[in-house]
Amino acid sequence: MHALVAARVYGVDREDLWDALTNATRIPKWFLPISGDLRAGGSYQLEGNAGGEILACEPPGRFALTWRMHGDVSWVTVTLSELPGGRTEVRLEHLAQFPQEFWAEFGPGAVGIGWDQALFGLDQHFSPAPSVVPETAEAWIASEEGRDFTRRSGAAWCEASIALGTDREAARAAADRVAAFYTGEDAT
Repeated sequence: MHALVAARVYGVDREDLWDALTNATRIPKWFLPISGDLRAGGSYQLEGNAGGEILACEPPGRFALTWRMHGDVSWVTVTLSELPGGRTEVRLEHLAQFPQEFWAEFGPGAVGIGWDQALFGLDQHFSPAPSVVPETAEAWIASEEGRDFTRRSGAAWCEASIALGTDREAARAAADRVAAFYTGEDAT
């Protein structure tokens, strides 16, 4: 079992951030179109991506859900914490079982890069002048700026993996492979 944790601070209050994360009309403005019954006990489906069940919904502080994708199930918990100055921290924990071969080949960036991209989308949603919106996200990800973001995200997940005891060379090779997968470039 592997736990990946991503945290970001947003310059908005907890209620506004909660609404952006849980309101079916706002989610597509920063992530993907979503359908389903978005309450505890309900289910959801992200267009072209994961779906699952909503296990807990405790406004405006925490929700938990299953994340079903490619026949695998994992668990995601999102917690919102108020900070001084009207800011809010989002802490996302993704608990997953990966075959050891998959983890060795791609490392934590296999999941972490996608979450970093989603949290970047959320940041853009709250920006008064977003440089990336859902309609331009695919083109941005393919741009040099987007590929650079992906490479930097992969490098950060690599460093986290090394800090947790992964062999440095093995972690770097996995980071190169996962960045190549996300960017469509050859692994270096």
